[in-house]
Order: sequence, then structure tokens, then C-alpha cells
Amino acid sequence: MLYFSIIIAIVISFTLYQRKRRRALTQVILTDAQKKLLAKNIDYYNKLSDTDKLYFEDKIEQFLDDVRVEGLGLTITDTDRLMVASSAVIPIFRFKDWSYRNVTNVLLYPDTFDEDYQFEGANGRNIMGMVGTGYMNGQMILSHKALVKGFSASHGQENTGIHEFVHLIDKADGETDGIPEGFLPYEYIKPWVRMMHQEVHKIETGHSDINPYATTNEAEFFAVVSEYFFEKPHEFEAKHPELYEMLSRIFKSS
Repeated sequence: MLYFSIIIAIVISFTLYQRKRRRALTQVILTDAQKKLLAKNIDYYNKLSDTDKLYFEDKIEQFLDDVRVEGLGLTITDTDRLMVASSAVIPIFRFKDWSYRNVTNVLLYPDTFDEDYQFEGANGRNIMGMVGTGYMNGQMILSHKALVKGFSASHGQENTGIHEFVHLIDKADGETDGIPEGFLPYEYIKPWVRMMHQEVHKIETGHSDINPYATTNEAEFFAVVSEYFFEKPHEFEAKHPELYEMLSRIFKSS
């Protein structure tokens, strides 16, 4: 475990050095081939107007200019980088002047991993994504398999990449507590908390189609329903109109 943690620390240190060097020498500009990959893999992008597509591309470029996407145990492709960047951009697309200040590096693992960041072995590997803390602060780890599934035709209401970046939005006010205070007017905070608790009760009693993982805590509830909101917006609005309206306020989608 210690050996594996040292390897991760070395990878992160090297990545941060490369990022600083790259920032001084280059700027990410999407090629026509990369734009075609966006159109092929990102439904959210395809549903945008031509003007908004240009803005989405610009946000993708900004993200990839600021955040390094690396693989551990696998080779990263342009499609992988664009999926990570899209996971980040989709929740903040309507925030014209907002960017992530609490992530510098995204590490992709081949599949799920455990709490010690290990992805080899058979026991305890059930984590698909994690926002780092402590010496891993500013880092995010994602399962490559889960990332790709989130943008596949069979993704359902789940998207691990979006889930983890919503945690970063939640964390922007200093606490990952399911209450994005910087994005929700004060008068809506108590109604939002009340809605969370009411929906958790419905989930626990089998009267909601929201992923039961949302009952873990308020932070996970916010991330889980945000996945649903972006992946299946019409279905979410029909089944959960009050939650849909509140998330529309948070993400400025209305």
C-alpha cells in the first residue's frame, strides 16, 4: 500500500511539473478531429445550438489547458480527455465566468479501485470516482470503465464523471455538504435541504427511482440527482418536478 501511494505521489508531482511547463509553452486548441469526437460521444454537446457548441468547445479548451488528464495502468486517448473535460463542463456550462480552482489533475484508472487508491486485486475495489483530500487534494481519480459507460448509449441516469465534478462544485464554498451555497440564493437553501430529506425518505421506502446511493449523505444526494438531471432531463422533470426546478436554479438551466 505504501509503495503504491509513493507511485501516485510521484505521478502527481511529475504531472504538476509538466502542467506548469505546458502552460508556459502551449495552449489547447481543439482540432476538427477532436470536435468530431465530441459530436460522436457527447449527447449534451449535440443538443446545443451552433453558437452554444462553440462556447462548449471553448470551455473544453480552457479546462484542458488548466487540468492534466493522465492514465495509470492504461493509455489515454483524445476521446478519454474529451469525456473528462465534458464531465467538468456540462455542470458549469451556464456559469459564464466560473472555472474549477480545486482540481489540477485527473487520474484515470482502468476500473474500480479501493480507498487506498489500488486498482489491482479482488477485494474492496468498488469505488468508481473520488475527489482527493489530504496529500491528494486537488486531484481526482476516475474509473475509465465508469467514465466511458457514463457517455454510452446504455448509461441510464448515471454519469460518474459528472458526479465527481458536481462534488467539486459543492466543495467550492469550503464544504462538501450537498448545499452549493455559491450557486443557490439563501432563501432557497432551507427548501433544498427539506427536499433532500423528503426524497431520501422516498428512496428508502421504495417510492423513488433515484439511485439509492443518494441516501449515503447530503453530498452524495446532490451529486446523484445532478447526474439524473443532466443525463435524463425530461424524465427527471416529469418524475421530480420540484427537484428539477431547484437544480435548474443551481445550474442556471432555466
